[in-house]
Amino acid sequence: MDRDFKQYSESALVLLKTMKTNSIDDIEVDDAVAFPDQLYKHASKQSREERLSFVAHVLDEIYALFEENQTHASWPENTVDDFLNIISQQANGVRRCAGKQTTNHHKKNHRKMSLYFKRLSRHVLEHMDYSADAWEFVREEVRIHLHKVHLLASS
Repeated sequence: MDRDFKQYSESALVLLKTMKTNSIDDIEVDDAVAFPDQLYKHASKQSREERLSFVAHVLDEIYALFEENQTHASWPENTVDDFLNIISQQANGVRRCAGKQTTNHHKKNHRKMSLYFKRLSRHVLEHMDYSADAWEFVREEVRIHLHKVHLLASS
């Protein structure tokens, strides 16, 4: 799994890099969409199965986010399709290794991460009418998430 995950991570990051076209300077974002570092810190202390389940959940959330309205995004649709295909394959592979996790703490962290992505969608994408700048902000946030899930999956 480690080799495949690393390959998928690198491919996803390369695609995200090719999608970068805008320079965002001063986008004011609500504190409600602050990056959820504490959830990653907590996940890093969990069992391997729980970490992988968390990683799969984050990848699912990224996939759902990138299915939103991209009319004003400045990247080619086929690049997004390739990116989503990689994210989907990566999530499915990780999920197979994770098994089933049902602890209350585990569910709580998944809910918190889901809420973060909903706020990212509402407070950034919807609020900024799915503009190219909004998508560039989201693209950068997702890049950070991909780095963090790579670290979690590798530990």
